[in-house]
Amino acid sequence: METHPDIVDMRMRHEVAERATSTPQGQATGMLAFLTGIYLAASPWITGFNGLSTLAVTNLLVGLAYALLMSGGFGRAYERTHSMAWGACVLGAWTIIAPWVVAGDVSTTKTIVNNVITGAVALILALSASAAARAAESRKTRGMASSYSSGR
Repeated sequence: METHPDIVDMRMRHEVAERATSTPQGQATGMLAFLTGIYLAASPWITGFNGLSTLAVTNLLVGLAYALLMSGGFGRAYERTHSMAWGACVLGAWTIIAPWVVAGDVSTTKTIVNNVITGAVALILALSASAAARAAESRKTRGMASSYSSGR
């Protein structure tokens, strides 16, 4: 049973993703992204715009979702790391435009500066995680091609 092609493939995917996330760069990206999400969730109370309830709730929900996505909070679905990173990119972009899009007049200097900087950091970290997942996936496919060509 251990030599079944599906089990071997699942094991290889898990090992490749584990190696990608256990590198110092992968761990640093994951931790910084988690902290960015927690900051985004708490930012209305930290920077003092919690009275602007629509943006405060938006930042709270988007920050928690971002932290969960980037920390693997939806389970260790390693084969979905690339998709989760792109989802986090969308959340980072949303954070940047949220002061102008959410209901009410919430585009003050504090909210714009906070959301643009936090959203840009979140977007960069998510793009970094996506690139790392893509690189790990391409290394995996190259490794599989060489193992098939060597007769394994």
